[in-house]
Amino acid sequence: AAAMLRELRRRWGSYKYRFVPWLALNLRRQRRTLRYVPESSQDKIIADEDVFETLLKVFKALFINDFSRQADILALLPEVKCQYLELLTVEQKRSKVNFRTHQGQHMFSPEEVLFNTLGFSVGRDRSSLVSAGTGVFVTKGFVPKGTVVSMYPGTVYRKHEPIFFQSLGNPFIFRCIDGVLIDGNDKGLSKSVYRSCSRRDQLGPFQMSDESWLTATLQNPLAVGQYVNNCSHEKAANVCYQEFDVPGHFPIELKQYLPNIVYSHDIESHLRCVVLVALRDIRQGEELFSNYYTVVS
Repeated sequence: AAAMLRELRRRWGSYKYRFVPWLALNLRRQRRTLRYVPESSQDKIIADEDVFETLLKVFKALFINDFSRQADILALLPEVKCQYLELLTVEQKRSKVNFRTHQGQHMFSPEEVLFNTLGFSVGRDRSSLVSAGTGVFVTKGFVPKGTVVSMYPGTVYRKHEPIFFQSLGNPFIFRCIDGVLIDGNDKGLSKSVYRSCSRRDQLGPFQMSDESWLTATLQNPLAVGQYVNNCSHEKAANVCYQEFDVPGHFPIELKQYLPNIVYSHDIESHLRCVVLVALRDIRQGEELFSNYYTVVS
């Protein structure tokens, strides 16, 4: 019984700052745990342009890899189709793979696409921390310092939007600096809300977000950031969170790989995403550890 109580206290100590009702009750007393960043500090260790270019690079590679299934989208975007056909030709020459069209097209797994594009792949597995459950590891390759290594998926809630019931017993709610919340839970009510919002926003063949992170088969292999565990005295943080607002000119055909969706459809603003950026070089086999209230000076 004593051991069970200690474990419950440890888990509560790790997750209380991401538990919305607790945040509401402790807003004034626990400012630091709300990921407060002073005006003199910055919450970015790489430029937004670098985040944008990385996502664009990975998403384009995923799109080309799945080219034969994009016919409905490409039929509505003839100019875009020509651009991707050129990229596909370049990819054929670079990889020396005999790509074929339609059902005969050679396809890599999303993890292989990530490795071929950025030089590493990441995946979920049992954490090296005792009783921590699932963690995220570099399964192949090498991650240089300053590289986007994963994304934090989920439904995006702005201030004052209803999230109380979704937050109950939910350790996957991430609070952004400005109070925006991202619910990265892939089960229960949170899962249903995300799917509902995602299908609400679909425009014909154009999907505005990725639902596959709710399943065991990921379409975007970066969308595992909610399972990155908090650092400890034994395991120092090797990644940190960085908020990123998706610009309006983000290609519509690539939005199918964005693992985030806004809760309220009628509010005009950029989609908030959170990426995890490597604080140092990370090698194959290493587990990713974050600091839930990282401040970058």
